[in-house]
This record gives sequence, structure tokens and C-alpha cells, in this order.
Amino acid sequence: MSQIKYFSTNHKAAEVTFGEALLKGLAPDKGLFMPNAIPSFSPQELNSLKGNQYYEIAAKVFSKFLGDEVPMADLLAMTKDAYNFAVPLEQVVDRKYVMRLDQGPTASFKDFAGRMMGRMMQYYLKQKNENKLILTATSGDTGSAMAHAFYGLNNIQIAVLFPKNEVSERQRKQMTTLQKNVQIIAIDGKFDDAQAMVKQAFSDPDLACLNFTSANSINIGRLIPQIVYYIYSYTQLRKQDSDELEPVVFCIPSGNFGDMMGCVLAMKMGLPVKRILVATNENDEFETLMKTHTYKKIEPSKNCLSSAMNVGHPSNLARLVELFDGNMDENGVIHKEPNYKEMDKIFVAQSVTDEQTRETIRQAWAQYHIVLEPHGAVGWKCVENFIAKEKPSAEQLLISLETAHPAKFPQAIIDTIG
Repeated sequence: MSQIKYFSTNHKAAEVTFGEALLKGLAPDKGLFMPNAIPSFSPQELNSLKGNQYYEIAAKVFSKFLGDEVPMADLLAMTKDAYNFAVPLEQVVDRKYVMRLDQGPTASFKDFAGRMMGRMMQYYLKQKNENKLILTATSGDTGSAMAHAFYGLNNIQIAVLFPKNEVSERQRKQMTTLQKNVQIIAIDGKFDDAQAMVKQAFSDPDLACLNFTSANSINIGRLIPQIVYYIYSYTQLRKQDSDELEPVVFCIPSGNFGDMMGCVLAMKMGLPVKRILVATNENDEFETLMKTHTYKKIEPSKNCLSSAMNVGHPSNLARLVELFDGNMDENGVIHKEPNYKEMDKIFVAQSVTDEQTRETIRQAWAQYHIVLEPHGAVGWKCVENFIAKEKPSAEQLLISLETAHPAKFPQAIIDTIG
């Protein structure tokens, strides 16, 4: 297979290698980098991953996108160092599971992408003998995960912008207690304001001397690690008594839509994904898009209990629209409509209120004795709605993501289940 190159969703920038896309972050035309071809896993390859450790599967996924850019031995060393924590798959009922992506150093799914991204950036920067300033915006978990992932690394400085009134106390402390190469900046505004400032800085020629890159999910280096946990969870939980791959349903609590894009890319690589439940809080722009085929940003975004999902214009929608033969620019303007007919076959978009979120935390504890934090509860509410409406069999494999540890949102847990 020829080497995969990375193009911009705005189609006005030259194609680049993975290493170049990783270090640039945002394309020069303000678009997001996407692979010009999506590699695949054969059913036999997927079958062979059963029993592999997480870091081994991660290295195999990365090697598909990188080709010979990074030797497999180096990839394995990086993934083994990055993924030195458990990935629990907790059975709730029948073959319905919660995948807990909360065992990393900052107890958030962002650790998965951040830790690998830090190691890969260090790898490329050492080769080039260069330095980078990572500028990133956070609605909560990204900032702490990226700050910890890059903390103390050579060749890299990191600055994080966050909305001062919309992160939890624990999220804030995970960022503001670090020093060394980490600088944390509170802004008087929303996440979308912070994200806009980052994008503006990237495209400002007067700031080019700072040698910026990004660790937000706008960076392709954040996206590829997010493919891995779908392949890992599926290969560990699927029925092994057949050569045919059974279909799986994933439910994904969604904010900036990086996780959801990881699932779509896993599906395009050959994972037999039957449906993707896209669970949002009251920032319901995607649900509205799917129902009306009209996209409208929510400005300002609504401040909900599931704070990391308070996003009124998800950056990764441009990538999703691109994958379904449409075109959306960085401002959310759709220049070519995507194939909604194909999207309707795959996506179930649902928004969840704060009241429903709290009630789901209560019910999950009372009924199944599982503790969900607000983001995971938004996901599980959508699972319950899907089961009630679609009535899948007890044998249908369904995996819902729990994206942060309940301890990161102690007040919400204490208030609902004591």
C-alpha cells in the first residue's frame, strides 16, 4: 500500500505526511487534516487481535496510518509507555457494557490520545531538533490530560486556555498545579471563545514565530488514538465461535466529536459497527442537523452538568461531513451537503437534559449498582432510549463509553446517589 498522505478539509493546502500534520495541528487554510485513504483490517486480522494487550493493538492501528514513517519497534515502545493502565469493560446487563476510559493519570479518556500524542511529537521533534509551543483550548478534560501528557517533555511548551466558570474544581486543579513547561490561562468566556482564540492565533502571521501546534481534537494525532479503543473493546467482547464478525452498537457521549470520529474511522477500517449513538447534552446542534438537515451553531454554548460536552460548534463535524461526501468550513458553513441518507443508516443522535442526566445516575446505581458520572450518564440515557425504541435482542453487543472517572465530578455524584 502506498504511503497515506493527509489533506485539509478546506482543500486549499498541500498534502503532508503524518508527522507534518501532527506538528502543524491545523492546516494552513484553517481546515482539519484527514487521511487521503483509510487503511483497513480484514476480518482475519480483527479475529487475531483477541487477547492482544491494549498497547499491541494501538501499535497495529498506528502502523496502518504511518506505514514506514515510524518503525514498529519504536511504535511499540511508545504505545507500551503511553498505555500503562487498565481499560475495564464493565458488564451492565446481558451483552451491554460500559467501557471505562478513566484509568489514566487524569482519569479521563483524553489520556489515551494525549499520552500517545506527546510521545509521537517528541519523537518527530527530536528527529528535526525543533521545539513547539502547543496552544490548546479546553472545556475541562482536554486541558488537564494534555498538560499531564506533555508535562516535563523536552522540545515542547504547552499553553492551555479554559473558561474560568465552566470547569470543575478538580479539573482546574489538575491543570493549575503544574509548572515547568506548562502554562494555564483562565478566560472570561465560553469554551467556544477559547477555541476561536486558538484558531485565530494559529492563522495570525505575526505569531508564526512562536511555532504553534495544537493538542485539541482538531489535531490528527488526537484522532488516530481514539480509533483504538473501539477495536480493542470489540475484539475482547465479540463472540469467538464464528468466523463472521458480529455487529456492534457503540454509544458515545459527544462534545467536540473527536471520539465519535474515532468510531467512524474504526468502522471505515472494517469494524462491523451497526449503529453509532451520538449522545449530547442540551447542546443539540447535531441532533438538529440530523433531523432537519440544517446546521446551526449554538452561540453561546449551553452550560450543562456534563461540562466537557458544552460545545456549540464541534470542530470535528467538518471531518464527519467530509467522510460523507460533503464539505464544511471552519465556521460551520456547509458548502456541499453530506449524504444524509447514508448518515441516517448509521447515526442515532440524541440530546439529554441535566434533569435526565441526574435521573440516569440515580437509576443506574439503583438498578445495576454502577456509578456513572454526568458524561457517561448522558451516554447511558441514550442507550436506554435506543433499547426502548429499537428493542435489540439480549445478544446484541452494545458498548457505551464512560469518558471520565466519577471522582472528577464528586458533587454531582454526592447530590444524586449520596
